[in-house]
Amino acid sequence: MKKILFASLIASSFFLAPSSWASPLLDGYATQAKQEQADFSGFSAKRGQRFFQARHGTGKAETPSCTSCHGNDAKQSGQTRAGKVIAPLASSLSPERYTDPHKVEKWFRRNCNSVLGRACTALEKGDFITFMKTQ
Repeated sequence: MKKILFASLIASSFFLAPSSWASPLLDGYATQAKQEQADFSGFSAKRGQRFFQARHGTGKAETPSCTSCHGNDAKQSGQTRAGKVIAPLASSLSPERYTDPHKVEKWFRRNCNSVLGRACTALEKGDFITFMKTQ
């Protein structure tokens, strides 16, 4: 009985632990964010949600926000301007989406330039991924 209880405690600690320890990608963005902002205190799912839903209006006119292509619900598929279906951004539905740093950077580079007209900061990237991990 003690072995089962101990094994349950160990297993539950993996599911209850903060996701940042499990994500080398977020750890890397945290290191960059600390260099960019001396007062960096961690990523925020709320800020990530606001960033995802905001109409930035500083990039291309046809893509003023992330939701222009991805839709308002990160758990739903999106669509490119060319009509190609985009898999949901929510990590619960697309768990592989945020595991390859090269792919993540490729899409941040393209989409941030399209939506913002500039590169995203490490804080914006970390907040965005933190929000998607809650979805």
